[in-house]
Amino acid sequence: MKKYHNPLVIITGASSGIGAATAKLFSSQGHPLLLLARRIEKMEALGLPDTLCKKVDITDYDSFKAAVVEAEMLYGPADAIVNNAGVMLLGDIATQDPKEWKQMFDVNILGLLNGMQAVLPQMKERKHGTIINISSIAGRKTFANHAAYCGTKFGVHAITENAREEAASFNVRMVTIAPGAVETELLSHTTSETIKEGYDAWKEEMGGVLEPNDVAGAILYAYNQPQGVNIREIVLAATKQQQ
Repeated sequence: MKKYHNPLVIITGASSGIGAATAKLFSSQGHPLLLLARRIEKMEALGLPDTLCKKVDITDYDSFKAAVVEAEMLYGPADAIVNNAGVMLLGDIATQDPKEWKQMFDVNILGLLNGMQAVLPQMKERKHGTIINISSIAGRKTFANHAAYCGTKFGVHAITENAREEAASFNVRMVTIAPGAVETELLSHTTSETIKEGYDAWKEEMGGVLEPNDVAGAILYAYNQPQGVNIREIVLAATKQQQ
């Protein structure tokens, strides 16, 4: 196995948005990467060195774990995972298709748990590692048409904090990143055109939202702290975002 200056970092949802920006930033710092997403061609198009790209459904634990094992054989133990993959399907709870609730909970909660379990036992054994879970301001407060989505993101906050308490004595860090509105493809998953138009109008009234690079910088900042320092949560949003 080739020796690398910096350890392996795993990033889910790495084909676009926050995931792709985070991949480019960590790669620029000399980290080998395991990138996971549905669209492998998008990840490969990033052209990052020392990077394994895998088309993986993160809700399938066995496939997730197999990709981690393959990457660790190439690059050494994973020192961090950024559980970034997520789905935002906004809708009125009274009329929304229940299949959309299931999709959000499967990806945003079960997929995140799969990522955590794929690396946590090894990190605890080594007494070193960082798990960074991407939540949202919608994991701290509610918004119109966000009920099920907020449920998943409140869950991310709770899971991360509970796991942090359990892993603290093993010197493993857990970080929650909670961005406000970000200029990504996330809104495009919503099926209601009326809701999408309202959300876009809100962003325009604000005068702009965060860019993926803004969130990637916060992720790298938390990770780059000494292992004995755990930035438990970073909440960031555009300055003009009032909610």
